[in-house]
Amino acid sequence: MLTHAQVWRGVDRLAERAGLTASGLARQAGLDPTTFNPSKRISADGAKPRWPSTESIAKALAAARISFEDFAALAAGAAGGRSVPLIGMAQAGSHGFFDDAGFPAGTGWEEVRFPGVDDEDAYALEISGDSMAPVYREGDRIVVAPHAAPRRGDRVVVKTRSGEVMAKELGRVTNQSVELISLNPAYDNHMLAPSDIVWMARIVWASQ
Repeated sequence: MLTHAQVWRGVDRLAERAGLTASGLARQAGLDPTTFNPSKRISADGAKPRWPSTESIAKALAAARISFEDFAALAAGAAGGRSVPLIGMAQAGSHGFFDDAGFPAGTGWEEVRFPGVDDEDAYALEISGDSMAPVYREGDRIVVAPHAAPRRGDRVVVKTRSGEVMAKELGRVTNQSVELISLNPAYDNHMLAPSDIVWMARIVWASQ
């Protein structure tokens, strides 16, 4: 049985895994942005713990696309998970590091562990530079899932025909164009033709 503290820890870790704040997670789930704020976790007089509703947890899990089992593991602080290849963002743009489907090629990668994600081909990228700040900063590690179908509003890693690898927010997608919204407002958004994209993988976890 999960305690009050564990459930709220699970919410915080769920938000972190999605690369969001607790308020950002609530907003993405279609909830009031204050739903998961610290002020909502205990009564005004500090005497009584408040629990998140089943509905709010269910909506947060749907928004983050993880199972209740994974949430329970996050809440309980399980040290489980599995090892995945770790690749630098600069390396990711080099020839020979990925196949055309967006899977790491070759062997001998450094490996890191992360909480359970269904995609067996998931791998980690280490952020370099400031183009993804303030969401992701240099040295942060993100885990991407090549088999997870991205949808509008998801954060994704994209490799273009020119060899560039970038992390963006997926905007509007049509048969003619794919909108990629920059996480750092100092950098321009991109509008690409689908044929200009070699592969796209959804970001499913961030270690920050």
